[in-house]
Amino acid sequence: MSHIKAMGNAATLPFSIVSEESIRCLVDGFYDKVRQDSELGPIFEEALGQDWGPHLTKMYDFWSSLMLTSGRYKGNPLAVHQRLDTLQIGHFERWLGLFEQTCHELFGPEVAEAFLIRAHRIAGNFKLALFYRPDRPWPPEVAR
Repeated sequence: MSHIKAMGNAATLPFSIVSEESIRCLVDGFYDKVRQDSELGPIFEEALGQDWGPHLTKMYDFWSSLMLTSGRYKGNPLAVHQRLDTLQIGHFERWLGLFEQTCHELFGPEVAEAFLIRAHRIAGNFKLALFYRPDRPWPPEVAR
């Protein structure tokens, strides 16, 4: 579902601030893209099966905690990702690309950038934690 509303000839972005509603729309829109993505969809499908509800609820809480300091998220996302055998370092760039696209569909540049700063920090930390090896060059070359 597209969250972009047309008014006359000009398209307007539906959200000018971060709110619980805008976070829900971001998470829903992003994971709609993930489900359709040929690289990421199968990874999430394997991990979540057909019931995405609990994961989406966790992601609402996660982004609410990051962006609104609600403190609702309780969990260890790195530990969850460590259990994903098919996860590769290049998947993080795909994840970021879809997340960035969704942010720019919903928010103006300043709000989108606030989300994207955090998303890039998360992806960077996860890549280091999951794939860094002191005996190998960093960052590794990613096959496309």
